Amino acid sequence: MSEEEQLLTDPKQEPEAAHVKEEPEELYRSQEADGIVLKQETDTFMVTPTYEQSDHGEPIGNHFLSPTSVPEESCGPEGSRHTDLLQSHVCKEEDALTDQNPCKQEDNFSLDQEQPEPQIKEEQVEFCTTQDELQLMDTKEFYGLRPRNFLALVPENPHDSDADLSDEEDKTEDPDYLPAQSAAEVIGDHSFESLDEEEMPSTSSTAPPRKKKKKGKNQLKTVHMQELDDPPDPRHSSGSKTGTRRIWNHTDIGKFQAPDSSFVLPDAIKTPFQYFKTLFTDEMIQHIAVQTNLYSAQELGDPIETSPEEIEDFLAMLLFMGIFNFPAIDDYWDLDSRFDVTADIMSKKRFKLLRRFIHFNDNQQCDGNPDRFYKIRPLFEMLREQCLLIPSTYKQSVDEVMVSYKGTRAGTLRQYIANKPNKWGYKIFCRASPSGIIHDLLLYQGPSTFFNRDLSEEERQLPLGSKVVTTLCKTITQPRLSVVFCDDYFTSFKLVHSLEINLGIKCVGTVRSNRIGGATLMEDKDLKKRGRGAFDYQSAEGVIAVKWYDNKCVTLLSNAYGVMPLSTVKRRSKDKKAKVAITCPSLIAAYNEHMEGIDLSDMLVHLYKTPAKSRRWYFPLFGYALDLSISNSWLVYKRDCGLLNEKPMPLKRFRLAVAHSLRRAKKPAPRVGLASSASPPPQTSFQKKRLSPRAPRPQPDVRFDNYGHWPRHTDSRGRCNLCPKGVSRWKCVKCNVFLCLMAKQECFVTYHQK
Repeated sequence: MSEEEQLLTDPKQEPEAAHVKEEPEELYRSQEADGIVLKQETDTFMVTPTYEQSDHGEPIGNHFLSPTSVPEESCGPEGSRHTDLLQSHVCKEEDALTDQNPCKQEDNFSLDQEQPEPQIKEEQVEFCTTQDELQLMDTKEFYGLRPRNFLALVPENPHDSDADLSDEEDKTEDPDYLPAQSAAEVIGDHSFESLDEEEMPSTSSTAPPRKKKKKGKNQLKTVHMQELDDPPDPRHSSGSKTGTRRIWNHTDIGKFQAPDSSFVLPDAIKTPFQYFKTLFTDEMIQHIAVQTNLYSAQELGDPIETSPEEIEDFLAMLLFMGIFNFPAIDDYWDLDSRFDVTADIMSKKRFKLLRRFIHFNDNQQCDGNPDRFYKIRPLFEMLREQCLLIPSTYKQSVDEVMVSYKGTRAGTLRQYIANKPNKWGYKIFCRASPSGIIHDLLLYQGPSTFFNRDLSEEERQLPLGSKVVTTLCKTITQPRLSVVFCDDYFTSFKLVHSLEINLGIKCVGTVRSNRIGGATLMEDKDLKKRGRGAFDYQSAEGVIAVKWYDNKCVTLLSNAYGVMPLSTVKRRSKDKKAKVAITCPSLIAAYNEHMEGIDLSDMLVHLYKTPAKSRRWYFPLFGYALDLSISNSWLVYKRDCGLLNEKPMPLKRFRLAVAHSLRRAKKPAPRVGLASSASPPPQTSFQKKRLSPRAPRPQPDVRFDNYGHWPRHTDSRGRCNLCPKGVSRWKCVKCNVFLCLMAKQECFVTYHQK
């Protein structure tokens, strides 16, 4: 009788444990002799059923453990987990099945080939009980139709590599270990996988080295097999910080076809004063007058009793002073340098009093307010609402503007930017069209910048630059058709990706090397060897990263424009001493064309800037709001003139026209200044008589306001301003022009009617 038959017939006889334990040792030695190497698979797990007994001796459930391929350490004679597990199963089955027949021999195990993976079947499971035999036992017949809970061992941290589960030493700890080059590095393939990790800004053009991950002991946990088959969460897309990898390829992306901007054709060109009042409204002027009286009453006990008309005169004087800039405010009223245009509007004492107490918010209602710009906030909010009403183009830009201020009363609200013309001042983020029209703005005040903006929890976790662009782009009327351009202060791979997913807006911008989402572009030194116009690009998830060499290397991210079609730009060559044509990708040309809107607006504001030197830290912001209203209204006026094919007036004349209208529209005739300074010097006998300059014509807002136009008889005669051949001694007090006033020729009445 064989040993197997004795074991099954006599259940009281204990099995020889030494005989069972010698089998894996003999198998292990024979495999070493034949040179067979067992490798550990990291992607698949072998499931081995184990059974637990209850208190009544009945099996409870099935558990599946151990990996598919057994490592070398587990095959040794001192502790084979797989062999001990099998031995325990055999012993339990032998005690329970005394009347069962022995397992039939299925086939022989050959040591000349690799050990096949055990197959889990629904009705039978193979177990190896001897060296040369595999016995099959029908578990379904013995245990009946019991529900099975399939379990598997997986790492407790899903981001840990399966290779870290082994007991092998980390090869990177060996100082003499040299990692082998991948095939992609050998053949020069640019396709690779990278992690999207946004690090601290770096001035270096090369990607910062990754920190070596410290390897520790990974823990295992038991999970159901059904959980492993569940589909992944779509929220954790590729390229997120969860550890998934983004694949970059050397491929181009398609061009986004943004529609051309179309505007409503106006019936006629409005006056400069009307364009100005669409931005700096009567409501704003009334608000300034009320708050100025309130603040002066709080400070002095009695209000200075100003009115909206007087505030308009004050604004007119500031507009004049922006064009005719004197060294000091007092010079406009001094006898030696008196400037009648401003000095005749208001006395110096009254002007300085208004400048001292002009105010925009109630200080007593601002206690505990997180807004650090509370003194000027109402004025900017009203101006912002009017700017949002201006029709915009589909291609806009986001950038920052510096309002010059060198004082110390504003505290940390004053910022410093070295590469700006005004290095010290307030920072304002703006969104503008390529024509220079500002459509939205955001005052920067540190952590509380977005206190009055509606942002989701996900948007509040974004970096500052991405949060600014997202906030300003939320007010775009047609986001699905729009493209936003921004510089490297704002641009990152996350911003480009989130703008398209959350708002549907395409984005193009220059980017720093540590924000490109892991794309490996050519080094600067390698790109310079190819000469000016050389470029390299990678794309992933519909976003392309391009590095282009002009005077220096510049990197851009885009999901609206790709590399093709290529164009050429003219650049000065030192060697040839002439301009040469160099290659330029498509997104570079689009960026240069549409990114200059805010710079253009900043230039127009600084052409005729309102003097804003004051001890009050908010007064420069008030001057910027006034200048921005002038520049925006002039750009809208210029656009309307282009639609009607009319020639627009320059910005200086536009500003003067607004100032004159503020001074005289719907107001009585101005008072005459000092006669000594206004009268010309006496003529001598040998001097020729010079003709006096022609009086300027009044603005239409003053001419047709039907207020304060009275005739005045003068000793001198003048040419009528309406009829070509008329001569009259009658003059309009308000318009200051000669007009015929006779029974047969009533030019005075006709001149003041539309």
